[in-house]
Amino acid sequence: MRDHRHGEHAPYSGVWTGRATNRFQWLLALIGAACLALGITLAVGSAWTTGVAPLAIAVVGCIAAGLLVLFGTLAFVHVALRVDEDHLEVRCGHIGVPRRRIPLAHVAGAEFAPHVTPRHWGGWGYRWRPEKGTAVVVRRGEGVILRLWDGHTFTVTVDDAEAAVTVIRDRLRPHGPGATH
Repeated sequence: MRDHRHGEHAPYSGVWTGRATNRFQWLLALIGAACLALGITLAVGSAWTTGVAPLAIAVVGCIAAGLLVLFGTLAFVHVALRVDEDHLEVRCGHIGVPRRRIPLAHVAGAEFAPHVTPRHWGGWGYRWRPEKGTAVVVRRGEGVILRLWDGHTFTVTVDDAEAAVTVIRDRLRPHGPGATH
């Protein structure tokens, strides 16, 4: 929002929300569901006469791999970012887990990142790299980088990241009497 009388941004007083989605993750979820279905089919449809141990290992392996891929990818099909007056909250997937809530009082600054890629973070998902910080990366593209007062960074991919950065920066500025803009 621009205050045309003073040429400055007017404070944004609502709740800002944004999200990012990765449709490719749905394909991985389908592969996970197929592994799970194969494991169940082996367990139910097999005669179990050729040997219990090899078949049990195949069943358990297919079911475990299917569950891991299915739930691991569904958790990162999308990410939702919510910025209110006091906090920034990141929720992943359909059930909102993992979730991270950061008080804006812990944020020193926010930057727009035009090119966040899973390759730079070691893949999709909730990532940590000692030299880069923590990130939630669900797709390549724009994102927000938060610089925290403790020296860490937190990056999240989100559509319309520039608007998110504007809202976050606005909320980091003092607005009381004597505050300078």
